[in-house]
Amino acid sequence: MADYEERRDKRFHEATIATLNDIEQRLGMIEPADDQVQSSLRYAAAYGILRVYVESLLANFAEVFSEGQLAEIRIVLDQLRKLVREDEYLDEATREKLDQLAQVGTPAERTILLGFSQGACLALEYTARNARRYGGTVGLSGGLIGPDGTPRDYPGSLAGTPVFLGCSDMDPHIPKERVEQSAGVLRLLGGNVTMRLYPHMDHTVNQDELNFVQGMIASVLPIGN
Repeated sequence: MADYEERRDKRFHEATIATLNDIEQRLGMIEPADDQVQSSLRYAAAYGILRVYVESLLANFAEVFSEGQLAEIRIVLDQLRKLVREDEYLDEATREKLDQLAQVGTPAERTILLGFSQGACLALEYTARNARRYGGTVGLSGGLIGPDGTPRDYPGSLAGTPVFLGCSDMDPHIPKERVEQSAGVLRLLGGNVTMRLYPHMDHTVNQDELNFVQGMIASVLPIGN
């Protein structure tokens, strides 16, 4: 019993430390300003961090809650998502960046959407919601956003877009079942999906993943570059 409790406490501590590190990184990325846009972005970012943290705890400590309690927690998270308009910020910010790239000669077909951890969740979710041909999509230690049971009837087609999902088979934040589900959804959308689960890896990035991403980048670079 003591060993189980130690492992449980370690998982909880690891999830907390990862979340605090994420908050610190976000604070360094958001420019200080008092205008409404920056305040709204901060709210959305704070919600995203809280959601990942709570979903991680639910995945690792689900046995502590009843089915009814789990359902209520997920309802609260879903309502918070609507309150901060996370979906709109995700789509608007990424679409604006893609438009900027297209204006300087880099179309979506040569653009790779890539993220790690929460960034992976955002990259994969944007790809699914805005399905079209991209240069590629990479989700490292992440999956599609939303609690279990979230509808995944996304419109459009990825038209053969290369998609890579890499994650530990025992990641403290992203259950492997979510990675597998995400891979299946993106395949149904027409993505050319590669999924790799790495035994006993931490919440990190390994050399095999970096090698795959380097190959994907090389495939969209103009000849001669």
